[in-house]
Amino acid sequence: MSLAKHGYVRPLDLKQGRIDLTHGAGGRASHQLVQEVFHPAFARTWTHLQDPHGQPWQPGSDDGAVLPMPSDLPAGHRLVLATDAHVVSPLFFPGGDIGQLAVHGTVNDLAMMGATPLHLTASVILEEGLPLADLVRIARSMADAACEAGVAIVTGDTKVVERGKGDGAYLSTTGLGWVAPGVRLSGANIQVGDAVVLSGSIGEHGLAVLSQREGLQFESPIVSDTAPLNSLVHAMLGCGARLRVLRDPTRGGVATTLNEIAAASGVGMVLNEAAIPLQPAVQGACELMGLDPLYLANEGKLLALCHPDDVNTLLATLHAHPLGTQARCIGTVTEDPHHFVQMRTAFGGCRMLDWLMGDPLPRIC
Repeated sequence: MSLAKHGYVRPLDLKQGRIDLTHGAGGRASHQLVQEVFHPAFARTWTHLQDPHGQPWQPGSDDGAVLPMPSDLPAGHRLVLATDAHVVSPLFFPGGDIGQLAVHGTVNDLAMMGATPLHLTASVILEEGLPLADLVRIARSMADAACEAGVAIVTGDTKVVERGKGDGAYLSTTGLGWVAPGVRLSGANIQVGDAVVLSGSIGEHGLAVLSQREGLQFESPIVSDTAPLNSLVHAMLGCGARLRVLRDPTRGGVATTLNEIAAASGVGMVLNEAAIPLQPAVQGACELMGLDPLYLANEGKLLALCHPDDVNTLLATLHAHPLGTQARCIGTVTEDPHHFVQMRTAFGGCRMLDWLMGDPLPRIC
């Protein structure tokens, strides 16, 4: 007579265990991974959701999530959808990890559309051999980031690839949000004379990942700026400033993002180098390694173009928010048939800021 308990399944060893191919095969091991790692981590992101009967919302076992619409959503609001993928190496770095990036990246993409994020989905590709303790850490980090941003991670998928073919973990998130009537942020709104505003110092994320990857140590620690920007954007939209467009300068940095805006809008831009906020540690590290901070990725900063008469109002709003204390007006939109982005240097000259060529820091987001 067997002494084994009916239906007993050995719990995952979340401290010493590792991902194996059975965790991605769709069977009991896959179900166990979801129930013991992702479900406990993400459950606290659902606490604000209710079903149509006013009961706490719970995910089902279906291939998607049937979601309640916000009861206070007025007519005329539009839905916004955004998706993002993250392949950062290493998975953990000073100031953040791939889990935070996956949530912040999609939340911020929605925010740049002027949207209020509601729900996220998460697709996770794991490499055989990844420590389960690392996966738990990533899942909890995703949940922390989602709670901070006020969004729920409501459904997802998990796959496993062979050892050596996945670099630990890849994450992809898709987000749903709503945007209020009258909010239309687009490069088509830009006019000559508009101001270019940057919400804070640049380059920290790219250098934080590089320092961890290469084992570099700086006299002053450099940590990633990864953060959800939706609360900052909410304040900006409510301050009365005539915003034209918002962008977060991630891959390619500030210079490439402004080139994208200029090309799409048919304008030029002139920046003031002295006005661009830069941490001394970042500036020193860039000088040492021959990097230009204007091309380094950021994960917690935004660029805003607004009517020139509203710059002071916008800056006052940014300075009152924890994520905008270092905000500066860094340039002006100009009439330019070539759509060049230029910068007046600290030495009094003028420098072209072209699109990023190549990839000086691969695998940073």
